[in-house]
Amino acid sequence: MVDFLPVSEYLPHRAPMLLLDRVIAVSADHVICAVTIDGQGVLAPFLTPQGELPAWFGVEIMAQTVGVWSGFHARQQGETQIRPGMLLGGRGYRPIAATFPAGAHLQVEMHLLMRDDRLGSFEGKISHQSECLATGRLNTYQPDDDELQRLLQGHQP
Repeated sequence: MVDFLPVSEYLPHRAPMLLLDRVIAVSADHVICAVTIDGQGVLAPFLTPQGELPAWFGVEIMAQTVGVWSGFHARQQGETQIRPGMLLGGRGYRPIAATFPAGAHLQVEMHLLMRDDRLGSFEGKISHQSECLATGRLNTYQPDDDELQRLLQGHQP
């Protein structure tokens, strides 16, 4: 069994935009992460007054899970700096309700469908107690150093 680092070691995100609690599993074409919808947890700033999480957050939670997959594999290859990725789009994101329920322990599972150089396509689901709450497909892009520099020009603090 692999002991995973904290999620922040695989993503360039920091609070309050780090939306995952922990890494459960990573393989060559698969990743599972988890987060709890809790007023004291990482999602607390985004909850409704009823303690629910708007379901549209699911796209970003799935994207960060893909980012964990990418960050894990980068670390396995000896990279020490986590590179940002870009979400190009989400096709067919389908939540079963407008919100994820308060207190739910979400499990986010993403599968690599295709990867070509820096483009990737992943399909996955968000579940709570084996009930599927949302499904979707994400397309991602990993910019190289030159592209990142061009994107960040003029946006330095």
